[in-house]
Amino acid sequence: MAESVVVLSGGLSHERDVSLRSGRRVSEALRSRGLEVVEADVDSLLLPRLAELDQPVVFPLLHGGAGEDGALREVLGLLGVPFVGSLGSSSRVAFDKSIATTVVHDAGVRTPLQVALPHEIFRELGAATLVKALAEQIGFPMMVKPSRGGSALGCSKVLTAEALPSAMVGAFAYGPVAVVESFVEGTEVTVAVVDRGAGPTALPVVEIRPDSGVYDYAARYTAGATRFLCPAEVPDEVAARCAAVALRVHDVLDLADISRTDLIIDAEGEPVFLEVNVAPGMTETSAVPLAIEAAGWSLGKMCADLVRAASMRGSRMPTMSPHPGALTG
Repeated sequence: MAESVVVLSGGLSHERDVSLRSGRRVSEALRSRGLEVVEADVDSLLLPRLAELDQPVVFPLLHGGAGEDGALREVLGLLGVPFVGSLGSSSRVAFDKSIATTVVHDAGVRTPLQVALPHEIFRELGAATLVKALAEQIGFPMMVKPSRGGSALGCSKVLTAEALPSAMVGAFAYGPVAVVESFVEGTEVTVAVVDRGAGPTALPVVEIRPDSGVYDYAARYTAGATRFLCPAEVPDEVAARCAAVALRVHDVLDLADISRTDLIIDAEGEPVFLEVNVAPGMTETSAVPLAIEAAGWSLGKMCADLVRAASMRGSRMPTMSPHPGALTG
């Protein structure tokens, strides 16, 4: 078992505050299990601190940016430091909605119709023509959101062509690529998948009912703004399909330890993939801790099990592709 668990939270993304809250919650949970916890941010002190510790295991709880795009995880791999969660390469694919949706769709999972548009294309080719084409191909209502990011920042439900340009600008404020996808009417749910060392397990389905009708940033992180039902008030066979989709996404994207898949259950009772998160929130208003409790687990025991599994697994070097000109054989 690791001598120290380094809980990483904070960072410089727009989700810094949420990350800090997740980090504090997990740190308390791990300490309740008797583990030595070091709370750290991503700054110039991080690597020297890791070097000073005896057999550290990192528990990344950074949301957005460097925390979920795989970069930091690849650094940890290079340093030989074990960590909880998916490899950098898998995290990078999962973090980009335009790529993850394509991979998941190709694996037979239902997804919305989606188009990815870089800012330069939208600006240079002219918004008017693109708005018309999007309206014809995707239709209204539609969802516009940054390709890379979380916590619903920069996301908008668009009802008319007139509202689309401003929604695109809002998405581009959080990244250079926006995705425009068909809006799926239905029941919003989320399913966590956890692997404590014996294989991935889907936790009970959490149903999400925001008071405002839109599960945006305020609805996610304002206490009382959203009602979470766990288990979800859906038929058992629908819940089973949701769990199967979450496990399929976890497998297809080659994720590890913990993930959370967001879905919409459509009018036919079929789950439709929205996105997946490799560092799900662990705050007091987050869905995953609620699902953990509904499963009869404790947050502290689950987190300690993930740390133990990461410690036993050891360091994981980042995936290296051979140079095209390298000699083989």
